[in-house]
Amino acid sequence: MSKELTMSDFIRQHSEDCMMNALGAVRYTTWERNCPELTDTDFVNMGLQRCIMPVDSGRHFILNSKQQRNISCPHSTYFNSLHSRRRSDMLEAVSRESYRIVCTEAAEKGIDYLAHFSELNGYEIEAADGHFIKHACHTQKNEKGKVFAAGFIYAMNLRNGFLNPICKVTNGTKRSHEIPCFKEWVENDYKNQTPGRKLYIYDRASIDYNWWDNQKKKNVYMISIIKENAVTKFVRSLDFDQSDETNTGIISYELHSKGKKTFTVTTYRDPETKKVHKFISTLPESFRPGIIAILYYKRWTIEKAFNNSKSDLKETKGWSPETRALVAQMRLTTMAYNLMRLFEEISKKYDDDLVHPAEVKYEKTLQERQKKAASEDCFVNQIHFLTRIARISSFTIRTVQNAISGKNTFLWVMNELIDNLIPRQIRI
Repeated sequence: MSKELTMSDFIRQHSEDCMMNALGAVRYTTWERNCPELTDTDFVNMGLQRCIMPVDSGRHFILNSKQQRNISCPHSTYFNSLHSRRRSDMLEAVSRESYRIVCTEAAEKGIDYLAHFSELNGYEIEAADGHFIKHACHTQKNEKGKVFAAGFIYAMNLRNGFLNPICKVTNGTKRSHEIPCFKEWVENDYKNQTPGRKLYIYDRASIDYNWWDNQKKKNVYMISIIKENAVTKFVRSLDFDQSDETNTGIISYELHSKGKKTFTVTTYRDPETKKVHKFISTLPESFRPGIIAILYYKRWTIEKAFNNSKSDLKETKGWSPETRALVAQMRLTTMAYNLMRLFEEISKKYDDDLVHPAEVKYEKTLQERQKKAASEDCFVNQIHFLTRIARISSFTIRTVQNAISGKNTFLWVMNELIDNLIPRQIRI
């Protein structure tokens, strides 16, 4: 892909590449169709532009596209497309290819935040969580005259920080629990494709011993935090190397059971705060318990992505109360987010001695925490000093937005991002 393309053309080229890959992934499709008024590629491209640019509504976006980028589309054509079943099927295939493209690009650049844990080789590792935004206008009230937030479930790839859209939970017409939706998606995902070895990190609400035991037979594993009132049976203690720095803070590593189902329970005391946490996992017993604790801590990185979505990409409200439109919003938002992250990750690979200003700030914060902890005869666990998936900076997102508005090139964007890097103050 030419770096001399304008950012708008770069995004369109990405849409075309995803479309071509989606068409080439299967022999026949049920969604391929020629629509001259609004082609599928244009539909995807417009969706990405809408997610990236700061607009208040669909009508605002269409007006913005016409006046600033000379892209005309009738209101009815655009909004009807959001509700189309065929377009929904198309977007599912295209967003899947977009995810593969950015992950492949990241792997080629050597981006893997879990590379130093050999036990995790061959595992696809995702931190999943629900994300709720304000319901769309015209959302129908329930029998009590109430409406609720619209909700989705996303998963973050902990190797590279890219988001994967899981499913819609509710359009706001009723209050729904996300776990049944998540289970249904996992089971369907396994039927539709061979996942290999997959690991999900979810919160304590997701613990269903029988269900996760069945998933373990399909090479689908989980890490969660055990409920305080959970009643399990101790089976035996498991050996682990206490001299291994990865296992810092681990008090015990045990095998427990619930009925005939077995799982590991890791008891961890944070050396900085002295707080004790218990993690449950269906991973093989050979895993170092410290890795289980590390991965659960990394789960909270997905909250940074949600913050990016709301604060920087302004995705604070549902596009429509209709299911297909909400699913389209979910998929397009993740595609836009992943492009922003890819730009920032590539820029940070320019020079190992240059880092984003936020990283220097984080390193200084760690030093201050270490000093404070030492004064209380404690210390900060080394897991916090490992390279981390950081929040996408507002600078990156605004630079891309300005490039689209100013018709600047992809190369201009990368130069701006690299110029924003500063020398590393502390080598950790």
